[in-house]
Amino acid sequence: MKFEFSGNNLSGKDRKLQRFFEILPGTTSWVIIIGMLILSFQQPIYAAVIIIAFDFYWLLRLLYLTLFLIFSYIRLTAEKETNWMERVRKLDNLEDYLEELTACKKQVNKKQKLSDKALLSEVEEFHKSGSNKAQLNDLYNLVIIPVAKETREIVEPGLKSIAESSFPLKQIIIVLAVEERADETVKNDIRHLAQTYQDKFFDIMIFLHPDGIAGEAKAKGANVSFAAKKAAEYLAAKNISFENVIVSCFDSDTVVNSEYFASLTYYFQVCPRRERASFQPVPVYNNNIWEAPGITRVLETGSSFFQLIEATNPEKLVTFSSHSMSFKALVDIGYWPVDMISDDSAIFWKAFVHFDGEYKVIPMYTTLSMDAVVAGTWWKTVKNVYKQKRRWAWGVENFPIVMRAFLKNKNISVFFKIKQAFKLFEGHVAWATWAFLLTFIGWLPAIFAGREFSHSVLYYSAPRIMGIIFNLASFSLITSIILSLLLLPKPTEKNSIGKRVGYAFQWLLVPFTMVFLSALPALDAQTRMLLGKYMTFWVTDKKRTVD
Repeated sequence: MKFEFSGNNLSGKDRKLQRFFEILPGTTSWVIIIGMLILSFQQPIYAAVIIIAFDFYWLLRLLYLTLFLIFSYIRLTAEKETNWMERVRKLDNLEDYLEELTACKKQVNKKQKLSDKALLSEVEEFHKSGSNKAQLNDLYNLVIIPVAKETREIVEPGLKSIAESSFPLKQIIIVLAVEERADETVKNDIRHLAQTYQDKFFDIMIFLHPDGIAGEAKAKGANVSFAAKKAAEYLAAKNISFENVIVSCFDSDTVVNSEYFASLTYYFQVCPRRERASFQPVPVYNNNIWEAPGITRVLETGSSFFQLIEATNPEKLVTFSSHSMSFKALVDIGYWPVDMISDDSAIFWKAFVHFDGEYKVIPMYTTLSMDAVVAGTWWKTVKNVYKQKRRWAWGVENFPIVMRAFLKNKNISVFFKIKQAFKLFEGHVAWATWAFLLTFIGWLPAIFAGREFSHSVLYYSAPRIMGIIFNLASFSLITSIILSLLLLPKPTEKNSIGKRVGYAFQWLLVPFTMVFLSALPALDAQTRMLLGKYMTFWVTDKKRTVD
């Protein structure tokens, strides 16, 4: 369906619908919060019943998510030693490889069995689909790295990690997408990097994104779209088919492991409809994790856990941060939105609408690493974390656009549209409200009820009920602590075991971080959209100690 994926320059009915759906998430979140505050004061017993019911729902969902987190982590560790490049090479002879996998009865450990079982299932599904095979020698990985104010010490580790890939480097093309308004120091750093790594790859190019193009916001999406259009011209001139190009949009601080592009290529090859899919790795924030304050470490680990959980349910998975897709699909949908802040999630919804709902995200059980927010002082770091989370929460800007698209699109079933709309809406409202309900509002009914409440059965039952709920919730907290420690980079002399123990205790900051550095930024973003005070793109400060 032809639909302009933008909330700008609308008129008439479209503008009214856009404003209605912009107002809806923030209004709903405020009604829930203020409504529960009023109910806690005027009808505390009713409020207590609602809170206990909500706590039970929250507990069940928490336990459910924890189990899937454990499963996803096991799958991630099972693939840690996988030789992805070997798999990619063998896929060139698909029938022989499938026969080998079916006949293979090697005695291996449980993790290897899990990996082999998933491999067999994926290869069988692809073979049955009858989809065209993508031969290794024909495939290229195009990596777009946007740069606004990041200097050499931020960008170079990522380039160095790509240069150490097991995937053939002469089939990797690097595009450094630099903002024209960037400082000359930044531009010079990027030129020097391009010269340093020029001979490593098929090619490395710099594209300067002009400032002030009509219809564009000062946002990453505008920069990477401009670079992708230039890359399309380059590929056409080189007679490289768009169908054979996997494009990855990385943040400037992204560092990959040596098997990353081999892994990405494997997932691309075995995807039956690879031109109707994005590919999402699990982001971790280990580049400078030991330099970050405790609140940052806990929050960023929580983001990684969220992606791990979502990986178990691809129907709910949406592209986030660094991601990949078919270059042909990117060209077909018209590249990333150029006037939106949340380009990483917007690209999924734009593709979803364009292809009439026949688009999905394939989870990759491999990680890539980025920088945690570090800004010199503790207080400045906290402020920057708040701004970053508010920018992430501004992904709510997708909701009104998607809703307008659903109302116009007759090719997607009504049930599927309702399901997807609810997923998007509920996710943002829960983000802005749940932490407030659990941490503050949940205790108000007991405070306001007074004698009336003290003589009720609920008064005596509530402490036991809440005790059971939070005792069971401690299972999830302990699981999160253990898995977060396992995800951390190996300790060095400088980052001793003692730091790991301190990190475990920093999980006690979860109530504070979830309210003030997660729910509050989300509520802030929704309120701004409700009032029509639209955000502009804010580039997170990157700071990393150079040894």
